[in-house]
Amino acid sequence: MTDARGSAGPNRDTPARHTPGAPCWVSLMVHGPDATEEFYGALFGWEFRPGPQQLGPYVRALLDEREVAGIGRLPPDRHLPIAWTPYFASEDVDLTADTVRSCGGTIGVGPLDAADAGRLAICSDPSGAVFGIWQAAAHLGTTVAGVPGTPAWNELLSFESAGVAKFYRTVFGYEEEPVVSADVDYVSLHLDGEPVAGIRGLGHALPRDRGPHWVTYFQVADVDDASQHLVRLGGQVLEPVHDTAHGRVANVADPEGARFALLQRPS
Repeated sequence: MTDARGSAGPNRDTPARHTPGAPCWVSLMVHGPDATEEFYGALFGWEFRPGPQQLGPYVRALLDEREVAGIGRLPPDRHLPIAWTPYFASEDVDLTADTVRSCGGTIGVGPLDAADAGRLAICSDPSGAVFGIWQAAAHLGTTVAGVPGTPAWNELLSFESAGVAKFYRTVFGYEEEPVVSADVDYVSLHLDGEPVAGIRGLGHALPRDRGPHWVTYFQVADVDDASQHLVRLGGQVLEPVHDTAHGRVANVADPEGARFALLQRPS
């Protein structure tokens, strides 16, 4: 796991444009945005500012005045899974969307302009996992990384890794680094030699109620404390804190059921 490359420039006033294919934003659409803002504000210390309203009410979450993530409201008649959605940077969202279609994916929303912020599309890969594409204009995406409360990693949970990795490689130009193991099906996706996302094949262990889906990891200072705080705020621990090669992790859900992970990096 690594922080998204290109998320911040040499000083805090000049954030850099994300490399095409790099994770550049995460967004959550919910039924009750006010309660969701209260939950994540208390958990991560986020504050909120209005964002583009093309898809309905939407706010951007900030840490120390720097943009981290987005939260919007689902239309009342849309019964979609509540889930964090990663966005990947593109220099031409229309061209990338065409590539998604030609590789067996689907476009659910867009491409469309989000005021002067940029242009987006929301897609599904051939396995059904939802992700976004972002062509930056005024809004470059997440502008801070590597501190508590920021997205640290995105991982696709799917039936198997090889086939869906080929899709993402073709769409975004990733290099692949499989984990060579008899009992682990995992591929790291790399840009310019750096890992930017992962695909974990779970076979029949994939949750039937969700199907293939992306999971966002948020960095925390202390995963045990953060997990306990999350429960007090009305969230749920789905998989208790456990040690991994990348740090201590807990898989959790917010009060509306959106799943994500808490990551404490090794000290």
